Amino acid sequence: MIKPIAKARKISDTRRVLSTQAIVIRLTRLTDTSLIVHWFTENHGLVKTVAKGARRPKSPFAGQLDLFFGGEISFIRSRSGELHTLREVSIRDWREGLRRQYSATLLAAYCCELLETAVEPEHPDPGLYDLLRRALDHLATTEPSLRALRHFESELAHQLGVADHRCQAEVSLLAALGPLPASRNDLLERLSPAIISASQSNKFHQQ
Repeated sequence: MIKPIAKARKISDTRRVLSTQAIVIRLTRLTDTSLIVHWFTENHGLVKTVAKGARRPKSPFAGQLDLFFGGEISFIRSRSGELHTLREVSIRDWREGLRRQYSATLLAAYCCELLETAVEPEHPDPGLYDLLRRALDHLATTEPSLRALRHFESELAHQLGVADHRCQAEVSLLAALGPLPASRNDLLERLSPAIISASQSNKFHQQ
């Protein structure tokens, strides 16, 4: 009787290991050595995992977990609750360009935060995953702009089914989701044409 029970448990544990493409959208310190990693995944939507020992220098996760990194992960689903255990990470998209300019980092973080407020945990939506992936890839290689911000909001509103052609996407999202992330106001100031023109003018006079 013992062997069949042990075998059944092994099969059950194997079925709890899930793999998917994923993007790091938030990191939270759990202990002196461990992190909670918030992912937006292709197959499982928003997922939270514990990366045990990730803050140790010799951890297999060292250098693999940072904002906007993307690749394949596997995790062990919790038997109860939403906090799962990160098992393996294979990063493919490092998106170094997002760290070269603060406005790009801020806009990428805004996209992640806005998306996080728009969906329920562990609700699969490959279309939204693809939207975030494309947005981050664009920002990693292109100057951040108001056009990029508004395009992301417009695409998100359409995919959520709340878009209204009579008003801007931000109005539709505000009505559907409530207050938008506070960082949006900072982004509007940083990316406004007036500020960009002033910055370019200063560079011209300095030459």
